[in-house]
Amino acid sequence: MTEENAARATDVARAYYDTGDIDGFYSQTWGGEDIHVGVYTDPHEAIGSAAGRTVERMASKVGDALGADSTVLDMGSGYGGAARRLAAAYGCHVVALNISEVQNQRHRELNAERGLDDRIEVVSGSFQDIPAPDGKFDVVWSQEALCHSGDRAGVLREARRVLKPGGHLVFTDLMAAEDAPDDEVRPAAERLRLADFATPGFYVEQLKALAYADVAFDDLSDHMLTHYERLTEEVLKAAPGLTDAVSAEYVDRLRTSLPQTAAACRKGHFRWGIFHGLRG
Repeated sequence: MTEENAARATDVARAYYDTGDIDGFYSQTWGGEDIHVGVYTDPHEAIGSAAGRTVERMASKVGDALGADSTVLDMGSGYGGAARRLAAAYGCHVVALNISEVQNQRHRELNAERGLDDRIEVVSGSFQDIPAPDGKFDVVWSQEALCHSGDRAGVLREARRVLKPGGHLVFTDLMAAEDAPDDEVRPAAERLRLADFATPGFYVEQLKALAYADVAFDDLSDHMLTHYERLTEEVLKAAPGLTDAVSAEYVDRLRTSLPQTAAACRKGHFRWGIFHGLRG
C-alpha cells in the first residue's frame, strides 16, 4: 500500500506542477526562479529576495560540505533557483531531480542562459526511487517537496542511501502543527493537492529512526506567515496581469485560499523550518 500511495502521490504532483495555471502562478509571483518559502527581513520584501535568503540559511547548516569538489542532490528542484545559487556561489556540481517536465525545461533554459550547464544536471525522476548509486552525494537538499510524497519516510531512507558517510541532509517542508485541527489545514492541502501534511515531530522521529546523527530543526514558522501574506498581496496587486498567465477562475481561488492559509498560520496551525542531519 505504501508503494501505491507513493506512486499515486507522484502522479498527482507531476500533474499539479505541469498544469498551466500552476506554472503561471509560480512564474508570476516568484519571478520564475523559486517555488519555496522565503526568510524575510522585512514584511514587504520581494518574494524572490526572501527565497534566496532561505538558500543561504540552509547552506549555512552544512558548513564546508559545499565546494568545488562536492556533489549535491536537489530533490524536487523546481525551476532550479536553489541549484543555480549553489552552483554559482560554491562551484559545486548539482544533480537536480524533479518530476515536472514543464519545470525541467525552463530549468535547463535558465541554466544555459547563466552558463551553468556544466555544473547542473537536470534529471527527470522521483525522489521515491532516486536514480543514483549508494553513497554518491555530499549533500542531499530539498525545499517544500516532501509534502508531495506518499511515503515521506521512504524519501528520507532513499536520501540516506545516496549520501556519503558523514554527508548532510538539509530540507524544508510545509507542515501542520502537532495539534492543528484538520479543518484549518485542509484547504491548503487541497489547493496543493496533498493527501495531508507531516509535522515537525514526525520528521524528527523518522530521521532518528533512520540513524541520522545530530538531527536538528530550525523553526522558522513566522516566515511562513509573512510569506503567505506576501503571496496574498502579490495576487491582489497583480490580479489583472496575472490572468494573462493563469485563468481568472484560478485567480479567484487564490484570492480565497491564500488568505485562508495566512489566517491558519496566524493561529499557529502551520509549521515551517529547516531540518538538518548527518548520515552516520
